[in-house]
Amino acid sequence: MTKYIDFIKKAFSSESVDYTKISIRSAVLLLAIPMMLEMAMESVFALVDLYFVGHLKESGFAIQTVGLTESVLSIMYSIAIGMSMAATALVARRIGEKNPEKASQSAAQVILVSFVITFILSLVGVIYAEEILILMGSKPEAAAYGKDFTRIMMGSSVVIMLLFLINGIFRGAGNAAIAMKSLWIANIANIILCPVLIKGFGPIHAMGLTGAALATTIGRSIGVIYQLYHLLVADTEIRIKLNYFKPDFKLIKSTVKIATPGIFQFVIASCSWIFLAKLVATTGEENASAGYQTALRLMMFFMLPAWGLSNAASTLVGQNMGANEMLRAEQSVMKTVKYNVIFMVIVSLLFFLLGDFLVGFFTKEIEIKNYATNALHIMSVGFIFYGIGMVMINAFNGAGDTWTPTWINFFGFWMFQIPLAYFLSEHLGMGPKGVFISIPTAETLITIVAFILFKKGKWKTVKV
Repeated sequence: MTKYIDFIKKAFSSESVDYTKISIRSAVLLLAIPMMLEMAMESVFALVDLYFVGHLKESGFAIQTVGLTESVLSIMYSIAIGMSMAATALVARRIGEKNPEKASQSAAQVILVSFVITFILSLVGVIYAEEILILMGSKPEAAAYGKDFTRIMMGSSVVIMLLFLINGIFRGAGNAAIAMKSLWIANIANIILCPVLIKGFGPIHAMGLTGAALATTIGRSIGVIYQLYHLLVADTEIRIKLNYFKPDFKLIKSTVKIATPGIFQFVIASCSWIFLAKLVATTGEENASAGYQTALRLMMFFMLPAWGLSNAASTLVGQNMGANEMLRAEQSVMKTVKYNVIFMVIVSLLFFLLGDFLVGFFTKEIEIKNYATNALHIMSVGFIFYGIGMVMINAFNGAGDTWTPTWINFFGFWMFQIPLAYFLSEHLGMGPKGVFISIPTAETLITIVAFILFKKGKWKTVKV
């Protein structure tokens, strides 16, 4: 027992580990434990907001607003994740080459580029918040009700980007514990602030849905401050000096080369999810939309830890390629697949057996519950394939081969999932259920293609 406790303590510590030398099993688990907890904390943000807004008087409008806003924000997340993938690949490769100074310089350039892009897009979201909600399928009265929530969330896109990006830097360096702790700090602040700002406390007046946006933004900002301390001040392997932010166009070119397809990769997926959300809203209206958004948030609560586990593959592939250990890089991926499959089998059983109970925790509206439970049962059929697919995608990205998963996503989501969802819901008259069925079907196809391409091994030739 003492051995296992010491191992977990090591996973939570910030001490430096050479992941190219220790056993593959230990390397995967040391990275996966904090990465899974980090992603679990990211999913808690959405669930905490959903819980409190789900109990507001106008819960239908509120849940729909949160869901539709998150769908639009997923484009911002895509940029943040795409840039963080570039950061992870570049930093991991340099750390594998035993060059932490170059890793720190690469990290600074990624932050510089990301900040400029996200700041511009966030301004658009602030100015056109109400119009964006209507474009997404919200009724005018619901859009008017939720515009302030959307405006604050879109305005905080820079904070969201930094939170994702800097954690990607720490993950590339193999310091997943700091990434995890930043999300814990951000979530504790959000959990405390949500009831205070939404319902009011003492001299603070109840702000309702707007309070949820403020709580989330403040919580994430506190997490970013913690990250910046460890990036700029604390004595860690990645230590950014202010002069590293001076534009280095060679590094910027390398960053953009990796990040651009990475951003497209997730924008493609996000736009597909946005289309599906709009299709559910138009074919099933308010209750179907609220039920679907509830199911998605529950699904993501369990999917994000799996994504965290799969992130271990990204770091290990990058660092082992930097150390010229190609066989070890591939073995690390397959070991990660094994652990992720085990996790997803457990989640599938949980959703099949307790789906109705889990949904009931967030809403008491019968029709919303029915839609949410139905969505959970259908989507969970493909969970094992989701788990394998996540690892494959992260393996490609960790190698710097961001184009392969981008093309896989393009054909899997835009050329297959969207047409299938439209055909089932509109032409066959299945409504929202047709959308639900299209999700595991497409994810299964994507996973099979990704696995075949991974085994072909072209990713081993990528230079970053």
